[in-house]
Amino acid sequence: MEQSPPGQPKEPWPERSTASCTQRPQQGSDEVCEVQPLQGPLGSGVGPSASIVSLQQKNPLSCICTCCTCRHQAGAQKLRFLTSVCAVYEAALKDCSAHYRLCVCPLEVAQCIEALLQEEPTECLDTELRQQAMSAIAAMSSSGLLPEERKSGLLRACLGSILHLPPQEDMKHRDTALYMETVEALHHLLQVLVGNAGAFVLLELQNILELLLPFTACQQATVEKRAVACIARLLAFSNTCSLPEVCSCFTGSVVLRHQCTENQRFPVLGKLTGHLILCCTSTDEGTRDEAMKAVHQLFIFIASQRMWLWQKDPKKLELWDCQRTLLHWDVSQEKRGRNIFEMFLKYLLYPERVDVFLTAIKSMTEPRLHSTELAAHMVDVLAAEAHFPPGQVQKMVKMIYSSLPSIKAELALESLGRALLVLASKHPREVVRSLLGCSPTCTSVAVTMWRAMLSEPPAVEKVLKELLQVLTNHSLRHTSPSIEDWPRVLALAAARTIPELFQLPLILKEAEAIFPQLFLALLCQVSFTWELTLQEVGIFWEEHQQDQLTPIRSAVHSLKVLLCSVGLQRQMEAIQDGGGWDALLSTVTHLQGVQVVARVMRELPRALRVPIFHQLVELLSTSFCSGEMVAMVFLVEMLECADLGEELRRVVSVFNTHLQNQSAGTQQLVLRGVLQLSKRQDTARKMLGLLPCITKQLQDADSGARAMALPVLSTLLRLLEGRKLSLAALELAGNLPALFEDESGTVRQLSIHLFLDTLSFVEGREKKKMRKEVYRSLVSLCLHLHDEEESVAKTSQEAFLGAARFLRWRRLEHLAEMAQFSQIGECMLAERRKSAGQDYLGQSLLYLQSPQESLRQEAARFI
Repeated sequence: MEQSPPGQPKEPWPERSTASCTQRPQQGSDEVCEVQPLQGPLGSGVGPSASIVSLQQKNPLSCICTCCTCRHQAGAQKLRFLTSVCAVYEAALKDCSAHYRLCVCPLEVAQCIEALLQEEPTECLDTELRQQAMSAIAAMSSSGLLPEERKSGLLRACLGSILHLPPQEDMKHRDTALYMETVEALHHLLQVLVGNAGAFVLLELQNILELLLPFTACQQATVEKRAVACIARLLAFSNTCSLPEVCSCFTGSVVLRHQCTENQRFPVLGKLTGHLILCCTSTDEGTRDEAMKAVHQLFIFIASQRMWLWQKDPKKLELWDCQRTLLHWDVSQEKRGRNIFEMFLKYLLYPERVDVFLTAIKSMTEPRLHSTELAAHMVDVLAAEAHFPPGQVQKMVKMIYSSLPSIKAELALESLGRALLVLASKHPREVVRSLLGCSPTCTSVAVTMWRAMLSEPPAVEKVLKELLQVLTNHSLRHTSPSIEDWPRVLALAAARTIPELFQLPLILKEAEAIFPQLFLALLCQVSFTWELTLQEVGIFWEEHQQDQLTPIRSAVHSLKVLLCSVGLQRQMEAIQDGGGWDALLSTVTHLQGVQVVARVMRELPRALRVPIFHQLVELLSTSFCSGEMVAMVFLVEMLECADLGEELRRVVSVFNTHLQNQSAGTQQLVLRGVLQLSKRQDTARKMLGLLPCITKQLQDADSGARAMALPVLSTLLRLLEGRKLSLAALELAGNLPALFEDESGTVRQLSIHLFLDTLSFVEGREKKKMRKEVYRSLVSLCLHLHDEEESVAKTSQEAFLGAARFLRWRRLEHLAEMAQFSQIGECMLAERRKSAGQDYLGQSLLYLQSPQESLRQEAARFI
């Protein structure tokens, strides 16, 4: 009701302030005189008594202004106000120019009428006020001056005021006549609203039906009967109107590249069908009769809209005639309800069928006058189709979750269990994500639903694999407020759910089949859980924050349950004894906890250990591995006992990829793994393919990675032979001097020592090239003879001595051997060509910025 029908003529309303709208016109003003001709008949609706008309004819606008200004009026004054509204707006309909002469805004008039209806007691009917109120609203609608923003409120007030009146049989004779007139006024008002909607007739009709439908689910049979009767009369009237063709797009929502307008959608159709079919099984005879009338009119409405179905199949016309006859069969309530449902089902599209499904579930939530057996049958039939779009499946799961606590009938619970089982088998992705979104902390209601979904093997396998997929999706992407669009929250929810599921017998067998994947997915959550934002944790805890495990404790608890469930109780206790579980709970020590877990798990029998190792390689081979550090720590620990075989090639590929990772921690772990494998006879030579990559990474890595890489390079070099060894040693010798000034003493010592080793590896033509590299390193080696760390100074002396011998520089060799460091600089300058002095100067200048004071002083002295 947000829009007014464009096809309806409407004059612009003069702009006035709220205060001016309610001012009483001054006595004798021109405005009051001009409005005197507006006195006239009340039109349709039940007319007022003669005394009220007499009062109204004196000054209708003054009465309207008075009531809008002062709401607390006597009964006679209220009736005078309403009859005045009728007269004024019916006159305005005949004379459009009168719109400009009215002194009260329609919005204030509508608010006043709504307030009067809300004040009327529903326990009795002793005045004509309700009739006059509806006549006034109808007059405002006909004149095009009924405010759209107040229409729903007015209509809701009318329906509540009339439908909740006492049963007709409890009324006195005069009240009965008044009641009949009032009900007719309501029917007339609804028809006027639809009739005045113009091109927006479908939109108006569905808005009215949306207001009426809640009354059909009322516990009071009288209210339900009246609401169904209103729907029947309204549909009968609508079937006489010229209606636009209803579009078949999903639930009336906007579809990409779809051109239908709002008035071509009728999303209330499925909900309306479900309610009316259920009302056909009411225990109240009057409600059943009215529901049958409404169903008949609804079938005519659908038939006119779905003619395109019959045009595809000529036999449909004959079938339609048979089904129209079926509506009048005198059969049992239950059978009649089923027959009507199955007849309508042939002409409902999937979005509408989903609404019938939701309506049937909703009808199970309260002690009802309708048949629970029929509702269960509807749910069974609709769920069995299982061809619903993903968005519809999510709605169905959410409805079951929200309704389940209120459903007590065993027949209904069994029906919902079957529906969940079918949906989980056909739509595991949507069902799993929807249920995790409904209950991240896995409430008792969610557990009940999981049990129903996991009661048969085919569904168990699909659901468990989908849970695993959710567990491993730690993407940061979230695009909407919906919890289903927060992958990391869903991953937390999946981890929280798994311990509950392991209590089901069918789960254990499937869990054993995918144990490596489940185990590593839960372990990787340890890493990403620490990266969660406060918002994500808040969403996870939104339902029940009290007495819940923290996300990290939830993941650790799930790991323990998994190990015990697959028969690894002893390993779970060994991890506990080693402090692994406690270490996992801290950001500082969680990787140490992973190491403890890995060391325990590598003692598993080969049949269990090998699949875990293969899964680790698989995880680290993917382009995006959310638990990269955890997986790499685990892999490196497993290398000591792994029988690699065909996996060795993939391991080398994984190492090669992750060596180029920007994470220093990952690089160090990879280098540690390479070092382990390079010391094993069966794998050492396969590591040689990583030599160029490790050499290249020396310049970009941090000190920790360099300290790990240098022993690896030293080990790998010794695996080479012949010219390959010479070339590799020559290349490495050119890169090592840059590390001599590293901030880490360990790196300085290792790089200088490795440089010395390379001198013995070169042969043949590479020796000449190596001489150039040695000359370039002499100044650095000379200056580090004065390094503040004694171990570095000692290694520099050994390397300088080795360099002098390689160059066959006898005097320099003697000075280094005798530790006469003060004379080494002079010797270097005296025995080299003049151009060497410039090279020495350039190298020395760099050491003037050294963090070590001793090296700065020695560089200055050398210069």
